[in-house]
Amino acid sequence: MSGTLIISREVNNHAYFQKRFEAMGFPDVTFTALERDAQYFLIQELKPSLVIISARFYQCCTPFLMGELRKKFPDINMAALCLGEYPPDIAMYFILNGINSYINSFEGMEQFYYGLGEIAKGKNYVSPKVLEMIKLRREYPEPAGKITKRHREIIRLVCCGFGDMEIAEIMAIAKSTVKNHKTEVYTTLNVRNAIELIRAALTLEIIKLEELYFYPKDLTLNPIPDKKILRRGKK
Repeated sequence: MSGTLIISREVNNHAYFQKRFEAMGFPDVTFTALERDAQYFLIQELKPSLVIISARFYQCCTPFLMGELRKKFPDINMAALCLGEYPPDIAMYFILNGINSYINSFEGMEQFYYGLGEIAKGKNYVSPKVLEMIKLRREYPEPAGKITKRHREIIRLVCCGFGDMEIAEIMAIAKSTVKNHKTEVYTTLNVRNAIELIRAALTLEIIKLEELYFYPKDLTLNPIPDKKILRRGKK
């Protein structure tokens, strides 16, 4: 294996960045904006020794999807790179999910280029802020799990506004089981609530925008319209 594959959405700047990376010592640099399955085929074809992915390629889901990539290609050196702001609490999951390196330009350009230099030499580098986030925890965080078929069903229902009890009734499982599944999903996808889950689910194509059309059977608008106002409107 040889060469460097960089996965980024900065399509218009690929030629510029290719020269910059090659000048820093990265061999045979190839840029791509391909996604998921197409990425897998390209990696199988190129057989790179290093894969670098933009940390914001899939937004908050990038650590999870890089973890999935790691499982498919366990022998390839992998790094996540961010040229903008990215929460360290989410970034630490790159490392927890088995990615070798993480660097962020927001932590200072000197540190950023030092990290790039280490990666170019085939070494691992993790930003100090991410290492600090991991060390601050009393319990070592668990790596992202797998999104199962049941998880996908729950994600769809949550994104369409169904509550825990309604999901439990629909899926014929206990309410506590629904909560456990939701916790697993939120942790895996690095989201905090249903709103963030909708964005993550659309990014991962677990759901499509046109599928967000059905609602809980007891949906009630709040606040409830004032009857007097309704009567006045009729007049």
